[in-house]
Amino acid sequence: MISLREVNEDNFDKCVKLEVAENQKNFVAANMKSLAQAWIHYENARPFAIYNDDEMVGFIMFYIDEEKEPYLWRLMIDKNHQGKGYGRTALKMAIEHFINTINMTAVKTSLVPGNDGAESLYKSLGFEPTEEFEGDEIVMLLKL
Repeated sequence: MISLREVNEDNFDKCVKLEVAENQKNFVAANMKSLAQAWIHYENARPFAIYNDDEMVGFIMFYIDEEKEPYLWRLMIDKNHQGKGYGRTALKMAIEHFINTINMTAVKTSLVPGNDGAESLYKSLGFEPTEEFEGDEIVMLLKL
């Protein structure tokens, strides 16, 4: 069963050891960088480890701004656990969590052009590309 658990001192080492496939490394930051950013933005960042039963399989992090608008900042599934639906399930769970806790009406994310796997996942869940860019990344929006 998939669950989201806060990253803490007990699971930190496992989290930073998770890796995407070699051909995906240009698409998502390493978890060490993500957790450093979460510390810097501790009032707004929400980092979670993704578990299948008791095995950590990935990482997801949201940024909640002052207007309570969530932004999917990171989503990664370890190279040894991809293609099993963990990312889709974790993203759905996280969105449901934030719908229930902050009454959100939309979620944004961004992706590096060429990251076909992420684009396919996001579109299948209802995210649509916008005219916005964040740096070189395409901003996508899911209206709830």
